[in-house]
Amino acid sequence: MAKTQDFTAIFKDLSGAFPVDTKAMEEAFKNQTALAEKMSTVAIDAAGKSTEISAKWAKDTLGKMQAMATAKTEPADYAKAMTDFASASAEAAAEHMSAFAEIAKKVQTQTMELVLAAGKDMSEDMTAAAKKATDDVTAAAKKATTAAK
Repeated sequence: MAKTQDFTAIFKDLSGAFPVDTKAMEEAFKNQTALAEKMSTVAIDAAGKSTEISAKWAKDTLGKMQAMATAKTEPADYAKAMTDFASASAEAAAEHMSAFAEIAKKVQTQTMELVLAAGKDMSEDMTAAAKKATDDVTAAAKKATTAAK
């Protein structure tokens, strides 16, 4: 019967020769959570502003409806009130849609700034981590070569 070789010592030596840099992983996690926090802030701020615009639009519309709903003495006054309401509603729609577009534009700009900054930071971190890993592997290979002689 063949005896199975114990690879425990070999893997232990191998893992010791190529250490894992947990600090780089911690930094990557911190950077990711910081980016997520900033992105959430942008989204929440935009949602708050959008809600304010929607509430104002609804309040303005209800105020204009009140003028339309009052009793009139002449039948022609009802038609004029409806026309005024429709005209004011169209004008308000254009105004509020423009405000929504401004919010969307601001969110897009802020998001791109955050993504570009994060990409630059990640690129610098990856370059530093790759250089450190290369230096560690080179040192481990030299140590292994020296020990083998």
